[in-house]
Amino acid sequence: MSRIYEMVKNARSEDRIRGREIIEELFQSILYLKGDRYFGDSKTVIGGIAEFEGQPITFIGMQKGSGVEEAVETNFGMPLPEGYRKGIRLMEQAEKFRRPVIAFIDTPGAYPGIEAEERGQFQAIASSLEKMSSLTVPTIAFVIGEGGSGGALAFSVANKIYMLEKAIYSILSPEGFASILWKDASLADKAAEIMKITAQDLHEFGIVDEVVQEKENIPNYEQMKKLLREELKRTFSMTGEEIRREKYEKYRRIGK
Repeated sequence: MSRIYEMVKNARSEDRIRGREIIEELFQSILYLKGDRYFGDSKTVIGGIAEFEGQPITFIGMQKGSGVEEAVETNFGMPLPEGYRKGIRLMEQAEKFRRPVIAFIDTPGAYPGIEAEERGQFQAIASSLEKMSSLTVPTIAFVIGEGGSGGALAFSVANKIYMLEKAIYSILSPEGFASILWKDASLADKAAEIMKITAQDLHEFGIVDEVVQEKENIPNYEQMKKLLREELKRTFSMTGEEIRREKYEKYRRIGK
């Protein structure tokens, strides 16, 4: 097994830290909010309001679950439409009350099942992309495990994207890549080598703004706090239009 595919396996491992644990380590006065006001609540997408060093913020996290029971309950980290609509609701609330949005990404991708399509999965993801890209409050995203496909991108159209050093972030899974390119999912190991999905690769490309150090699948919380502190301070005096324009320019530069 190649070194990169070992990273893929590790990013998917149930031994990795989960979104809720990181949220509860970084923030204080946490209030979880539930429901999308359309269909129901999502246990895959968690979110609410909290404080970071005295500043009110809105957080959105993707929860894979620890252990079989919670993994099933959270749909193995694959959100259904109500998860994305819950996130949109939180972003709209953050915009209204001028709170920064901080997201934690950990998903193999959006759930592809029939019930998801019946409830408008594609529309929910597209609306989340549109909403996050148009926000005039600061947006920060951390890729903490898997960042897979549009299901991850829906909550990571941010002014700053940070990534844990052993996480992965890609347009699709190595298995999916191998199935499309070579018609053989067993070549995922080879696919992982050429996809450039590591934090180090993406930092070099300018997609990821900074890599967060890890030790035994636990992030460097002090580094995460420092990144949050500096970014919130940097954007404090910016106008809403400056924040939105900066984000637009960031994504226009990607790929040049």
